[in-house]
Amino acid sequence: MEIVVALFFSTLRQAAPLLLTALGGLFSERSGVVNIALEGMILFGAAAAAITVNRIEVASGGLEALWIPWVGVLVGALVGGLVGLIHAIASIKYRADQIVSGTAINIAALGAPSILLQVLYNNTSTSQEVKNRLPLISFGFGEVSVLVLGAFLLVPVVWWVLFQTPWGLRLRAVGEHPQAAETMGVNVIRMRYTAVILSGVLAGIAGAYLSIGFLNQFIRAMSAGAGFIALAALIFGKWHPFGVLGATLLFGFAQALAIQLQGGDILPATIVQALPFVLTMLVLAGFIGRSRPPAAVGKPYDK
Repeated sequence: MEIVVALFFSTLRQAAPLLLTALGGLFSERSGVVNIALEGMILFGAAAAAITVNRIEVASGGLEALWIPWVGVLVGALVGGLVGLIHAIASIKYRADQIVSGTAINIAALGAPSILLQVLYNNTSTSQEVKNRLPLISFGFGEVSVLVLGAFLLVPVVWWVLFQTPWGLRLRAVGEHPQAAETMGVNVIRMRYTAVILSGVLAGIAGAYLSIGFLNQFIRAMSAGAGFIALAALIFGKWHPFGVLGATLLFGFAQALAIQLQGGDILPATIVQALPFVLTMLVLAGFIGRSRPPAAVGKPYDK
């Protein structure tokens, strides 16, 4: 029973950053912009949150207060949104290839934080540990970060925004047939900018969760492919919030199972570590071609 409970809460913790990131990607791709840069946005958000909290602690002489980690989350979200804006400018204004633009951001996210770490901490791989982590919510048998609960509560909110509001209708129209949406008075460019920046904000929050919620410091490349798995969840979930929820829970379960199996003698350690990524490839192999993406996704808009 204890193993089942531990696996359940571990699944929630592993699924939360995937869910936040995938919901962000959902906005971007529903608007017609491929966002392969989610991985980099997570890393930028994680670095920004951990460094911000550490700098506040250093400046305040080690102060511990409830508001400090939330400042880190806010800065992580803002930095994620800023990276989203860069991707939007490259993809929408300058009509760069969206895959190339996203790949460039992912590469930058592997190097840029290291420069800041070198300046602040005299190393290129980790920030200092922080004392002020995100608060935990206890459910008796286990506890999770408040952002984990927030991620799951965000699913019906995103569904309502996308499918029950005029803004969501316009966003989906922009992703399906932007020329037709334009003739109906929808500002396609503004909708796409808003969606891509929003995807960066949510990915940045996911990064903040990893660095000051799940762990207590930033570690280089700590996202470990979460952005790419979130993209797979989008395809598996057929670009629908509740489909994405199911997909991220599946991937989260695979990651939690890999953690539980580590250290045991059931499977070799390398196979256990590869489980989530093998599952991701199997899902992509089985669902690419069956899931129908938004019709205009990946296509620059011409007025």
